[in-house]
Amino acid sequence: MVETSARLLRLLSLLQTRRDWSGADLSEKLGVTDRTVRRDVEKLRSLGYPVHASTGVTGGYRLGAGAALPPLLLDDEEAVAVAVGLRSAAGGGVVGIEETSVRALAKLEQVLPARLRNRVNALQSVVVPLRGEGPMVDPEHLSVIAGACRDRQTLRFDYRGRDGAETPRRVEPSRLVHTGRRWYLVAFDLDRDDWRTFRVDRLVPRAPVGPRFPPREPPSEDMAAYASYGLSNGAYRYQGVIVLHMSAERAAEQVSPTAGVLEAIDEDRCLLRTGGNNLDAMGMWLALLGCDFEVRSPPELIDRMTAVAHRLTHAASKGITTPSPG
Repeated sequence: MVETSARLLRLLSLLQTRRDWSGADLSEKLGVTDRTVRRDVEKLRSLGYPVHASTGVTGGYRLGAGAALPPLLLDDEEAVAVAVGLRSAAGGGVVGIEETSVRALAKLEQVLPARLRNRVNALQSVVVPLRGEGPMVDPEHLSVIAGACRDRQTLRFDYRGRDGAETPRRVEPSRLVHTGRRWYLVAFDLDRDDWRTFRVDRLVPRAPVGPRFPPREPPSEDMAAYASYGLSNGAYRYQGVIVLHMSAERAAEQVSPTAGVLEAIDEDRCLLRTGGNNLDAMGMWLALLGCDFEVRSPPELIDRMTAVAHRLTHAASKGITTPSPG
């Protein structure tokens, strides 16, 4: 009986980790036969869990939505991550979610074992949030987008560009990327037949979401790096390729993911890809990084930096005074 109950909890936990499970996958994970999986699914249904089953090649099991939220089974690391995340959300970042996060956090901490509660408190006691003035995101929009990404459903939304003009978009959403200040959606734009990165605070989803779409080959294995390149390079008039005479680890302390993409060359050098609309501003920013560097492209940046260097040298020489003799 104890073994059966433990297996039911394990089955429920598996059904909560992803949307669809085949019977064969569940059998392998639980170490039981397909027949035992079917019996356990029936037991969960008798306890009020809405487990849906489908037949055919794409058939399997799915935990559906019920009249009430079923108990969520979290392992130790998941529970700590959720508690820390809720505490951070309670401090702001997503509009309107602070009070809700506090209520959810109170419920979670009430049932946390002492060993986990101590870990959460220890971590939170030494974390000091640095409040920013970044744009706020509607949590309902995040939920809709995240669900569309998870379920591979076409998403329609109105998008406000940099010029303030709104355009309707129809995309196949892939990933949400959070830079610390802003949320971005990486998606395949069906009308433009290409991958795009959208600021979530500038879009308003249209209901309902569209039909499901088959998996599409992503533009990169590292979607975070892809989004970083698009944000720091793709939207600008000039794309710079610069060799920095410092390690990639040290450069990462000064170059944010939205400012440039770094690639290690060796222990003492790295390649920086960045963009900008003003060559003078790009040159000054590079000079302030505090290391030697070589500009590989664009050639216009080299010309502008040479001209600026001459002006600075001339200005510095004018400020030098020679003391009079005697």
